[in-house]
Amino acid sequence: MNHEAERRVTSFLGLCLRAGRLVTGQEACVELIRRGGAALALVDEGASANTLKRLADACRSHDTPLYALSSGALGHSIGKPGRMTAALGPDGMTEKLLEMLQDQPRL
Repeated sequence: MNHEAERRVTSFLGLCLRAGRLVTGQEACVELIRRGGAALALVDEGASANTLKRLADACRSHDTPLYALSSGALGHSIGKPGRMTAALGPDGMTEKLLEMLQDQPRL
C-alpha cells in the first residue's frame, strides 16, 4: 500500500473505533468474518504467519476484502499497540474505507 493511502486509512480507523464500528483481535475478526458480518478486514504486516493465514483463509472463503498495513500502523492508528487484525461490518464508514483502498493491492 502506498504511503498516502495508508495515512488516510489509518487516520480514518481511529474514527471507526470511536464510532464502535471496528472489531480488533484475531479471534474476534475471524469470528465476524465467518458469521458473514465483515465487509473489510485489515492485517498488520508484522502479524505472525499463523495469524495472516487464519485471516486470509477466512476472508477468501467468505469473499471479504483483505488489505495489509505496514508494520505497527494498525495498532498505532487505533491507540492499541500490538493489535494485528481489524475488521469492519458493512456500513457507510466501511464504504469510505473501501473507496480509499480501491487502487491498493489486496492480499
